[in-house]
Amino acid sequence: MTDEHTTILVVDDEQDIADLYTTWLEMEHEVRTAYGGEEALEKADDDVDIVFLDRQMPDYSGDEVLERIRDRDLDCRVVMVTAVDPDFDIVSMEFDDYLTKPVMREDLDEAVESMREREEYNETLQEYFALTSKKATLEAEKTPSELQESEEYQEMVERVEELEAEADTAVSGFDDDFDSLFQEFPGGE
Repeated sequence: MTDEHTTILVVDDEQDIADLYTTWLEMEHEVRTAYGGEEALEKADDDVDIVFLDRQMPDYSGDEVLERIRDRDLDCRVVMVTAVDPDFDIVSMEFDDYLTKPVMREDLDEAVESMREREEYNETLQEYFALTSKKATLEAEKTPSELQESEEYQEMVERVEELEAEADTAVSGFDDDFDSLFQEFPGGE
C-alpha cells in the first residue's frame, strides 16, 4: 500500500461526521463515504485498504458490517470509530483498531499510518497488534476487577503473551533498532 494507492472507506450514519472524516482524509488518500451499513457493503470491495466503521447505525450495525466484510474475505484493515464504550464483546470481533469518539484528524492520520504499517506484517504480527489494541482499549475503560473477572479478557491476555513470545523468537536475530520498534506499540515493553 502506498500513499497514492491507499483507498479508505468512511462509514457513519451521521452525515456531518462522515463528511468531516472524508474531508480530512481525502487530502492524502482516495476516500469513499457511506452513510449506513448497506451502502458500506456496496462500496466495500477488493480496492479498499482501510475501513473506518461506526458501530451504531440504523440499517446494519457496524458489528454486522464488520462480520460481512470478513465473510467476504476482503483484505482490508478495519478501525471501529464509535461513541459506544467498548465491552468484552470486542475480544471476539475481527477489527484492527478501536477509536472512541470524539475523533480528531490526528487520530485518523495515526490510525491510517498504523494500518498501513501493519499491512506489511505477517498474520501473527497483525493478530498481535489487533489484540494489543483491544487489550489497551479495555484496560482504559474497565476496572481492574472487571478485567480480572472476564474470561474473554483473560484468554485474550494469554493469546497476546503467546504471540509476543512468537514475535520475540522471530526477531531475536534482528538488531536493537528493530526491537525498539515494538516498544512504540501498545503492549510493548
